Amino acid sequence: MAEPLRGRAGVAFSRLGALALITVVVGLLPWLSGRDPALSVLRALSAEQEPTPEALAAVRRQLGLDAGPVDMLTGWLSGLLRGDLGRSWINGAEVLPAVLSGLGVSLTLMVAALVVAFLVSSALCLPVLLRGARDGAAGGTGAAGAALAALPEFLLAAVLLVTLSVWLGWFPPYGWDGPHHLVLPALALGVPAGAVLGTLFADALPAVLQEPWVGVWRSWGCGRSVLVRGVLRRALPPLLPQAGLVVVGLTGGAVAVEAVFAIPGIGRTALGAARAQDVPMLQGCVLALVLLGLVAGAAVGLVRRRMLGPALRDAALSLPAQSRWEPNRWHVVVPAASVTLTAAVIGWGLTRDPLRIDPVARLGSPSWAHPLGTDGLGRDVLARVAHGAPATVGVAAAVCVCSYVIAVAIGFLPGFARGAAEAANAVPPVIAGILVAAVLGPGTFGASLAVALVSWPALAAHAAALVEQTRASTHIKAHRALGGTPSRIELRHVLPAVADPVARNAVLRLPGIALALASLGFLGLGTQPPAPEWGLMLAESLPYVERAPFAALSPAVMLLLVAVFTMSLSALLSSGWRPDRVVRGNRRRATVSTRD
Repeated sequence: MAEPLRGRAGVAFSRLGALALITVVVGLLPWLSGRDPALSVLRALSAEQEPTPEALAAVRRQLGLDAGPVDMLTGWLSGLLRGDLGRSWINGAEVLPAVLSGLGVSLTLMVAALVVAFLVSSALCLPVLLRGARDGAAGGTGAAGAALAALPEFLLAAVLLVTLSVWLGWFPPYGWDGPHHLVLPALALGVPAGAVLGTLFADALPAVLQEPWVGVWRSWGCGRSVLVRGVLRRALPPLLPQAGLVVVGLTGGAVAVEAVFAIPGIGRTALGAARAQDVPMLQGCVLALVLLGLVAGAAVGLVRRRMLGPALRDAALSLPAQSRWEPNRWHVVVPAASVTLTAAVIGWGLTRDPLRIDPVARLGSPSWAHPLGTDGLGRDVLARVAHGAPATVGVAAAVCVCSYVIAVAIGFLPGFARGAAEAANAVPPVIAGILVAAVLGPGTFGASLAVALVSWPALAAHAAALVEQTRASTHIKAHRALGGTPSRIELRHVLPAVADPVARNAVLRLPGIALALASLGFLGLGTQPPAPEWGLMLAESLPYVERAPFAALSPAVMLLLVAVFTMSLSALLSSGWRPDRVVRGNRRRATVSTRD
């Protein structure tokens, strides 16, 4: 009883610590940014007034920018406790009403997205569940579910905008005026989340259906509906923590989706405030987004405890090991084909100039001179796609390596690593990107730092678990008994056992880091024009998507190839597949065939 209580107390403490840390960072944004917004505020309030030193000093006193960081934080926290988030630096309006208005819109969108997620996950899981309840056999969701789960929200939003709105005209492309404006944003936000939940649940079903009680219930003549309810009650609670992460991730995905469809939600408001350096508005929006994510995670935890009931509430309930599957040739062909196609496009485009402007050829269709067409400035899309690969995938590799090194080092402090992982789960990459952009300004370094801040803690938590497991093993205890020094044991025995599994985990996260960087570039928080970057190219081409669809679809297809590669590689490595096993298997089959 004491151990589960300690675990729950640790989780609650880490969440409160994460909230306190984020609140302090948000409260110190005016001081951390290091910028003097007095001139911008003066021009916004009175365009005719001369920016004399006296006028600028008066604006600084009015905004409280002449105070130190401690006074600034204390004043903001006292106002926060009174329900006063200050006034906008741009238009002078109160921040709290704008935050509440945007929060209402975002909550409506997220509820609709959760409905879509439930429908998608049900469509993926119900056939598997019903078939397993009938005959005890269950399979996964297949390639379709895994591919949808790998799609980033901003990419799916762009594809839906091009196909269902621009080409087919079924739904309005922008705005927020009635239920018909809610359909495309809810699909873009809910389909990937539902695919993730459906894939997790379908992958857990084989282990549940192989438990002895299922066979006993079936032999007693229990109907399919009774078996389905029992399997649901057994399979759902262990998966709810991961489902909570998916729900928390909706807060970050809502920022990009609201930006694509011009929805006046709190995510788009925060993005606009970051770009305009309206720090009070940004503080209120980011704090509301973080609180929304923490409340969603706590609500999922409460539902899990409710489903377990008093008897199992303090028990460590977990699923048995999932049944392993052997990948067929398509699980190898798909990632190989995606890598080959990506390499061919990049190799062809690297021979072209990505910055050459040809006004006569702007928004041109694909031709021999421009195989993928041209963008709004007449620049060759193929060249920009190829030269944008280092800015997307290359920077992601550097971030991945740095995150891996930091994670392995921090993993030797297990308590700190778990708290850092909780803090990272509360802040999606988009929100971290907004905060970093407010401090450092938008750019490649700021986007890389933002993604790294939320990437290494998860790897560190993995490393911490391995460190604890290795330190408790028998051979480590034997080395201690034989007089081995702690430093020698840690370096010669613990570190090798941790480094390899965490490295494989980091490789699996590499495409996800690339997609996170692309999402920040799409929102204008990453690489800045005129440098080519896939997310930035997609954002630049969306206004001209009706006249030049290839300019928007080309970077979208490249990102989609990265997502497909992520899905295939993750499935292969999770199954325990190794290339040398395939080679040995082929040799054995060839030998048998020769003998026959």
